[in-house]
Amino acid sequence: MLDLTLETATACSDGVVLVVRPDDPLLDAPPAGAVVVAGGATRSGSVRCGLAAVPDGAAVILVHDAARPLASPAVYERVVAAVRAGAPAAVPVVGLVDTIRSVDGGCVERDRLRAVQTPQGFRAEALREAHRSEGDATDDATVVERRGHEVTLVDGDPGNLKITRPVDVVVAQALLGAGDDG
Repeated sequence: MLDLTLETATACSDGVVLVVRPDDPLLDAPPAGAVVVAGGATRSGSVRCGLAAVPDGAAVILVHDAARPLASPAVYERVVAAVRAGAPAAVPVVGLVDTIRSVDGGCVERDRLRAVQTPQGFRAEALREAHRSEGDATDDATVVERRGHEVTLVDGDPGNLKITRPVDVVVAQALLGAGDDG
């Protein structure tokens, strides 16, 4: 998963900062084309560790999860284009296909909902400023939005699945093999 994620991220950016667990062997043997830093106790803490390694001159910063190894270059390009066009934050999203029910009862109107993916893109100063607040969230767009910045939604990709369960690995392998002849 990591190799595929790094391959796409490296091809789509000017530099990659890889944030890993503090005991990860990659700290001592970083992959080519990446700076490797130890992460923090939380997701947001880990992003702050990564931000510290991003050069000050960076104008656009993408935050991506290795758990989404199938993110396509087209998704990266849409996110970057939105930020370069002026969005303080841009996230790829896909519509929901399942009926959604609230635990309080009743259906939730899915046409107004979107599932958020990564990479998420940011004007560098918006992301840095948001993380100086020491806020924590399940994604960086939320941290930036809490600081008053608008989040622009761009088309994601249903194939940009998140690997969280064993069955997700099977699906990812099937998607990767879909173009094979044998």
